[in-house]
Amino acid sequence: MTGIRHAGKAVCDRDVVNRLVASWFGRKDSADNCFKDWTDVTHPFAPSSELADSLLPFSVPPTSDGSHDLSHLMRVWKAAFQIQATEGGNVEILGAAVLLHDCVAIEKSDPRRAEASALAADRAAGVLRDLNWPAGDIAAVCHAIICHSFSAGQAPQTIEAKILQDADRLDAIGAIGAARCFYTAGRMGSGLYDPNDPGAAQRPLDDRAFALDHFKAKLLTLSQGFQTATGADLAQQRHDRLQRFLDDFLSEI
Repeated sequence: MTGIRHAGKAVCDRDVVNRLVASWFGRKDSADNCFKDWTDVTHPFAPSSELADSLLPFSVPPTSDGSHDLSHLMRVWKAAFQIQATEGGNVEILGAAVLLHDCVAIEKSDPRRAEASALAADRAAGVLRDLNWPAGDIAAVCHAIICHSFSAGQAPQTIEAKILQDADRLDAIGAIGAARCFYTAGRMGSGLYDPNDPGAAQRPLDDRAFALDHFKAKLLTLSQGFQTATGADLAQQRHDRLQRFLDDFLSEI
C-alpha cells in the first residue's frame, strides 16, 4: 500500500481514495468504469496530483447534490489552472483552495447557505494544519475559499483567490451553467418556466419558482464580475452560449 505524504507526514493511501471515489459513484463497478486505475483518478488534477492525493479524501463531503460533486471539482480545477497559466499565482495554494472550496455541503435551500464558504474555510484550515502546512499558506487558502462564494459577498485580495472565484463562477455559466441550473431547479421542486409569461416581461423574476427566471436573475449577470482578464475572456464566451441557449429555449415555447 503506497502512502501519500505532505511535509514528511503520511496522510492517506491510495486504497483510501479509491474507496472514496467508489463511494461517490455509489457502486464499485461504477467507479471502475469511470476511473480505470489510480493514475486516471489523479490525472485531472495535474500538475499537482500528489497534492490532490492528500486532499481528495476531504474534498467532496457526502451529498446528493450532483452540481457540487467530483465532476464540478474537476471542472473548477481545469478552469483555475487554465487561468493560472496566464495570470500566475502559487500552484499549491491555488490547488488546495480548489480542492477544498466545497468541503462543507450546504443545500441552496438551507438558511445557512451564505455561511457555506466560511464553514468550508474553517474545515480546510483544520485539514491543512493536520498536514503541517505553514500558517501563512493556510491563511491564503482559507481567504480564497471564503471569497469564492457568490453568497459570501467578500472581495478576493490575492491572485489565487481571484482565480478560484473566476473558475467557480465559470462553472455557473455556459452550457454547464444551463445544465446545473435546471438540475438544481429540479432538486428544489421548481418549475421550468411560467407558462403565462416565460420571459418575465410583465412580472417580477422568481427563480425559486421557475428555473428559467434564474438566467436573468443571476446567470446572465455573472460575466460582469470576473476578477482576472483571462477569466473575463472565458466568461464572455460562456455568457454568449448561455444567451443563445435562452433565446433558443424561448423560441420553442
